[in-house]
Amino acid sequence: MRRVKWLDEGVRVRIESEDDLWVLSHICGSGCLVGMLSHRRDSTTGTKEDSRAKSAERKPMWILLEASETAFHPFTDNLRVHGVIKEARIDIGSHHTHVIGVGNEIEISREGGLSRMDRSLIKEAVSSGRKARAGLMVVENDEVLIFEVATHGIRDVSQFSLRGGGKRTGDSTAVRKEFFEKVAKEARMVFPDPMPLVICGPGLAREGFEGNLRELGAENMIVNAPTTIGGRSAANEVLAEGLADSLLGEHALVEQVRVIEEGLKRVSAEGAVSYGLGQVSEAAEQGAVETLVIEASLLRTEDGQSRWAAVADAVESSGGKIIQASTDHDAGQQLHGIGGAIAILRWKLD
Repeated sequence: MRRVKWLDEGVRVRIESEDDLWVLSHICGSGCLVGMLSHRRDSTTGTKEDSRAKSAERKPMWILLEASETAFHPFTDNLRVHGVIKEARIDIGSHHTHVIGVGNEIEISREGGLSRMDRSLIKEAVSSGRKARAGLMVVENDEVLIFEVATHGIRDVSQFSLRGGGKRTGDSTAVRKEFFEKVAKEARMVFPDPMPLVICGPGLAREGFEGNLRELGAENMIVNAPTTIGGRSAANEVLAEGLADSLLGEHALVEQVRVIEEGLKRVSAEGAVSYGLGQVSEAAEQGAVETLVIEASLLRTEDGQSRWAAVADAVESSGGKIIQASTDHDAGQQLHGIGGAIAILRWKLD
């Protein structure tokens, strides 16, 4: 995301990647004013020619609407913001939907200004710039899982398996060689050369798979990381244990996963950690919270009176850090399962 300029009560930004849409999906909630160049049918241009109706002309214009709802699915290329037109050349008071995508320039504001959490999320997106998404492949002797790693989540792309594939004939080594060559061709179609790749797994099959990719002409930056386990858990291990930090270390997702994993370890060891609104609120009041990782949606409600937002303000006032997390990855789902927030404490509370 690129910030064009701060406004009196908001900001003007340019969308540079699909990851920016996740940020906007949380900010452009009910009551938010969203302006962008859009199109609207001008009914005054509709006519009849030869007894046949001519459709009204769609005209480009700047439209400012007050958002009432948003529609967004992770890893898609547009965000839909629906609301009522507040400013435009025509149709003020009518309903309209902004379809926001990469390359659009939009203005976001609220009466009284954006919240501290909204401004923080925007600043994080701006500082992240256009960090490349990455491919992550878990390679075992008879299975390959392919994922895409974005700033705020992991997307399942494909799964290839030799397990339970019916009757096979011939040398098993030749069958496996053919299997990996086929998967490598598929991976080349999914991940272009500019996209960095992480190949991981518990055995040596990952090294041979990298060779298959290179033989097909792949010029991607590749990190080959050994893991202690296979399957989807291997992908989580890569993120949590920093096995591919040279490539993924600056992704916001990595920080989210590590803090959540650290918090869960402390929970199991009865360490300096708290979760749940009551416990975290008490810790924040005492200035004990070092880092709070919380689902971004919990900091925003339709009436703007989120109880978690007050807790976050207390954490920041005492020098603590807030990480606004997504649930589009396994660690995020674990966070959701314990109420959506967990706090790493400076000391253990009694």
